[in-house]
Amino acid sequence: MQRVAVLTEPDHVVLEDREVPDPGPGQVQVAVRAVSVCGSDVHYYDHGRIGGFVMHAPLVLGHETSGVVSAVGPGVSAPAVGTRVAVEPQTECGRCEQCRRGRYHLCPDIAFFATPPVDGSFAEYVVVPAHRAHPVPDALTDEAAALIEPLSVALHAADKADIGPGIRVLVSGAGPVGLLCLQVALARGASAVAVTDVMALRREAATEYGATATVDANDHESGLAAIGAAIGQADVVLECTGVQPAVDLAVTAAAPAATVVLVGTGATVTLPLDVVQARELVVKGTFRYAHVYPAAIELAASGRVRLDDMVTSHHPLEDAVGALLAARRDPMALKAVVHPAR
Repeated sequence: MQRVAVLTEPDHVVLEDREVPDPGPGQVQVAVRAVSVCGSDVHYYDHGRIGGFVMHAPLVLGHETSGVVSAVGPGVSAPAVGTRVAVEPQTECGRCEQCRRGRYHLCPDIAFFATPPVDGSFAEYVVVPAHRAHPVPDALTDEAAALIEPLSVALHAADKADIGPGIRVLVSGAGPVGLLCLQVALARGASAVAVTDVMALRREAATEYGATATVDANDHESGLAAIGAAIGQADVVLECTGVQPAVDLAVTAAAPAATVVLVGTGATVTLPLDVVQARELVVKGTFRYAHVYPAAIELAASGRVRLDDMVTSHHPLEDAVGALLAARRDPMALKAVVHPAR
């Protein structure tokens, strides 16, 4: 038997004993060592839904996961038992048009951890396809390996924007994903990266992670002036909040022909279409990621992004609720990590 933290309804998590899942053909069993909390986990805890993803039955949260391969199913030669891995928490059908085109993250039948009705990794063991258990080097801690998942979100956004040397970047929002987008942009050679946020403490964090400038997003006009003074108009905007005033400021700060990537989720917002059209902005959406885990692991192992520094609290499985509420209780909390084996 194993212990599992289960969200039975909003604001209510219970610890249950469940059978340990056995790996089937092409699968591996992973003994979970670290699960970092995502904002989506908190949304489900608070509301039981995110947009069109609605919880209709008890749900195990957690999808930012690392662990050790503890068993392998038939036909699996790698990764071997004992291999430390970062878990890419999605399983696609492999047959649909999106999968055939390599966009497996857009598969209509994708099963993604902690997205109803698929259980996540607030558990001692999970089973995943062998090719979704990515080996990690000893240079990465278990916590950093869990953070490969949100780092992959940031890398996918940077790929969408084609960030490279000399690019001026504006990151809207200094939450965990925004700070990872900041670090990825700098690692790719961006000449300047400005970060906006309404919270002074979050702006201070962005400065610590290397932002060229930080801007108070509370006032549109003064914020726009501050961005212009710091980096000029942005060639790339990575909008990581999904909040209307932040979206307005970020899009308005974009240079003609700039690329605006919408990374933040969970909200319905409008875009200033007059700005989009007059400047011929390219607006792109992102949904999770595909084909980026190996690159994210390599980037993290190189030391060009700081993942361990983003972990601000540690929790046993019995305190999964404490991990979910960490950011609410501490304005400087970035990543709470659950350790099921402790």
